[in-house]
Amino acid sequence: MKLVQEKRTEINGQPIIAFTLTNDHGMEVTCLNYGCIITSILVPDKNGNMENVVLAFDDFSSYLTNRPYLGAVIGRVAGRIKNSSFQLNGKTYKLRANEYKNHLHGGEKGFHHVIWRAVGFSQKEGVGVRFSHRSVDGEEGYPGNIDVQVTYTLNNQNELIISYHAVSDQDTPLTLTNHTYFNLSGNVKRDILQHELKIKSDRFLPLDHEFIPTGEIKDVAGTPFDLRKGKILQEAIDSTHPQICLVGQGYDHPFILNTHHDEEIVLCDRESGRTLIVETDEVGVVVYTGNQLTNEEKLNGTTSRKYLGICLETQALPNAVHHDHFPSCILRAGKVYSSTTKYKFLVCKEHF
Repeated sequence: MKLVQEKRTEINGQPIIAFTLTNDHGMEVTCLNYGCIITSILVPDKNGNMENVVLAFDDFSSYLTNRPYLGAVIGRVAGRIKNSSFQLNGKTYKLRANEYKNHLHGGEKGFHHVIWRAVGFSQKEGVGVRFSHRSVDGEEGYPGNIDVQVTYTLNNQNELIISYHAVSDQDTPLTLTNHTYFNLSGNVKRDILQHELKIKSDRFLPLDHEFIPTGEIKDVAGTPFDLRKGKILQEAIDSTHPQICLVGQGYDHPFILNTHHDEEIVLCDRESGRTLIVETDEVGVVVYTGNQLTNEEKLNGTTSRKYLGICLETQALPNAVHHDHFPSCILRAGKVYSSTTKYKFLVCKEHF
């Protein structure tokens, strides 16, 4: 296994470093100390061709705005918080509004815009990078100084493991995720509409007109959200179900997982032969099929467009701060936040 570091550019005199992790089978992951952004994952197709299966900007400068949050770690809180406020311990906290009147993905200066401290490592279990950052009390309106660590590890089982660890000196909301867009066709030869998605989930969260969970928890049975036996994405996206139409013909919805670290999320592209298995200890996953991607950006040498990639954002349930019946996303002072998500790549098996 191998680790290579390369300086890409600078921001205000601070170097932006690309870390490339390679295992003994040639699988390769490249990530930046800016936003912990994953810019490339090279894995083989059924013929052994190594190609990139994630979306990335052609120019680094696009990451300085990064409207689609490509490849980045999201925090302090992934997802939307209604009215950019919440109550905690009898006090109301006002967050920065960055999507109309709501707070999205940690705000304007979320973790996706942080230059993280980064240290590469190589050990028997794998090769990787350990990122760390202190988010100070009051940042974007959140309480508490919080020390966050994110670790990317690539092993010889063709698994990328993302581990999150955090401690705060005050009670504060916290749920982290990674916002990588996957396209298993390789080098974006096709969109994701013929990808098949399977999720072990009996329940999903309906959204309001601002794409924020209403608080309802609905059964997936008889809806396009029933992915328990697998579904070609085109079939779901073509649905006239009001929730599919609401978000621009696709998914942008949280699913509550039935099980954990048990092949609970499987994405497959039959044509390339690639399969991605996602396993996590998080309560849910937000599935986003790139419905809002526009043609204003250059990605992977092509013009961005709808359905060019799919995000599988393992996390706590969005807007949990406003719904007591959702599992809490509050990290108590002095307690440890810990979460792990594993992304395993292989050639398609009969998962469907």
